[in-house]
Amino acid sequence: MHATARDRQTNAMGLEVLLYVPNVIGYIRVLLVLGSWSCFNNPVVFVFCYVISIILDGLDGWAARRLNQTSEFGAWLDVVVDNLGRSMLWTMLFEWGWLVSSLEWCVFVCNHHARGAQWKNSFSESPRWVQAVMAKGFKTPLGVLVIGGLHVLPVWLYGYQLGVLTEPLCVPDWLQVLGILLLAVGRTLCFAVEVWCLWSHVSFLTREDKQVERKE
Repeated sequence: MHATARDRQTNAMGLEVLLYVPNVIGYIRVLLVLGSWSCFNNPVVFVFCYVISIILDGLDGWAARRLNQTSEFGAWLDVVVDNLGRSMLWTMLFEWGWLVSSLEWCVFVCNHHARGAQWKNSFSESPRWVQAVMAKGFKTPLGVLVIGGLHVLPVWLYGYQLGVLTEPLCVPDWLQVLGILLLAVGRTLCFAVEVWCLWSHVSFLTREDKQVERKE
């Protein structure tokens, strides 16, 4: 009887995580992504919803640290919402966009399965070029380039396709193309890291010690 009461208390405490301020921000971001999707051909509404979602993406991490409300669920939710937004963009921009979003989801599953919520800090045994990308939580010139390719490229392509960069932002054509090329370099490097993560996870799933454990 006492054990059941303790279990209920533990479950109640666990469910409180769902109402942490950073996670509530995450739910709002989901609604903003859905709003962007429903207004994809209305640049004003789309950009407003999507940009607010990006701003909140920075705010939820700050709130988690400020309020001491970090959690594994929050780390998971943050990446899920990011992937939802980018998946929506890629699949609506291009017929082959689902390939990009599928790769990102696969990498997400691999990293969180093998490395957990602290996956960003678990690349100490990876090749040096992967460590260089992941160093200091992407807070290096190389890391910024990769994050730009991952997060900014689809938004930039949206602005390019729907003319938002031309009007009202008045970005010159040469700068629009240069932006695409530069961000594409970052996304290509990001792709290389993603492929390494997939291969690393395959190696993890097929490691010899695991096969021995099964036989025993």
